[in-house]
Amino acid sequence: MAIADLSDWMSDFGKPGYLWYAKRLSGNDTLANKSHQAGPYIPKQVLFEVLPSINRPEVERPDAFFELYLDSHPEVRTIRAIWYNGKLHGGTRNETRLTGFGGAQSALLDPDSTGALAVFAFKVETETSPAECHVWVCGGEGTEADFVEERLGPVEPKIPVIWRPGVSDPQADLFTAVPSRASCWLQPSEIPAGWLTAFPTGREIIERTIGLRPASGMPVDVRLMLRRACEFEIFKSIEEASWLPKIKEGFHSIDGFLGMANTILQSRKSRAGKSLEYHTAALLEEEGLSPGTAFVHNPLIEINKRPDFLFPSVAAYEDNAFPANRLRMLAAKTTCKDRWRQIINEADRIQTKHLLTLQEGVSEPQFNEMVEAGVRLVVPSGIHASYPEAVRPHLITLEEFIGDVRTA
Repeated sequence: MAIADLSDWMSDFGKPGYLWYAKRLSGNDTLANKSHQAGPYIPKQVLFEVLPSINRPEVERPDAFFELYLDSHPEVRTIRAIWYNGKLHGGTRNETRLTGFGGAQSALLDPDSTGALAVFAFKVETETSPAECHVWVCGGEGTEADFVEERLGPVEPKIPVIWRPGVSDPQADLFTAVPSRASCWLQPSEIPAGWLTAFPTGREIIERTIGLRPASGMPVDVRLMLRRACEFEIFKSIEEASWLPKIKEGFHSIDGFLGMANTILQSRKSRAGKSLEYHTAALLEEEGLSPGTAFVHNPLIEINKRPDFLFPSVAAYEDNAFPANRLRMLAAKTTCKDRWRQIINEADRIQTKHLLTLQEGVSEPQFNEMVEAGVRLVVPSGIHASYPEAVRPHLITLEEFIGDVRTA
């Protein structure tokens, strides 16, 4: 499909009466890890809003059927939504499921769709009309996903985006206060005054994150995932304090509205683009690796190449007498489905390219393609279960990678 087709699709379904749910497909959503889940996970609260007829706690296992149009491929299915509410009737389950996708022949369940950005545009059920859903699974080597994220902002693993056209701006839907101190949400009084006039840099937010989620003896992989979640809360709280009052004041022109929306989008993209790198750099230092001598962040090598991390140093890399088998490079990419090939030529002397990713699974064929290209996946331990069983033994954790660097 051409970008023009996607643009038309977004215009057709970006209207009042629809609810958009955008997510990165995990290995549990598709059939990449051969799980028993029937289809992509959609939160219960979202399905209740789209299909109020299944929100009937007095009925055991209420369900409803609706048409799902996979417009990106194309494909049409009659899908069943069911609320397994046994916990309210003497059982243990309390979850919603969607079934009827047709197995791996559906692009939504195709293992090769793991990591793809999927947008579900639900037409909300009313008393006079049934629900329906139009879906776009992004392809095009990342170009379609980039196009969608220009509208919705970054969509990262485990962080879906919800948008209700005509009811809220996609930027405002994430302005959700989290008052609990157990969270990392900052109250206005906790935000430095300077951050409200000039938005803090990614490094400044990471520093605040580390203050709220210190090492405390936690394993590296756990620390990374906790800090990523904490950082996102901090970012959202600053974003709300900075922009929501101005949004509530209203706008005198469309240009004014578009200008602010674009500023917010660019801020989000900037954060998402460097977040994993900054977290990784901080963790490497905490684990005793000294910047400049044990690792270098974003060095310039071979005239115009910039790997995210080089080990141990540029001097060692440029010294042909230094053994190549003691050199390491690490790329940090939140999602890798469409971007892993970018790292293949980043360091000519290093045969195996390590890639740290938070993507929740890849298909076996794509993994084999990575292996053949010399790419080794580094995946936090808590995400390994999202990968196919045949792939899991070949993944290494961030802690294992750091251990390898120490002994190289």
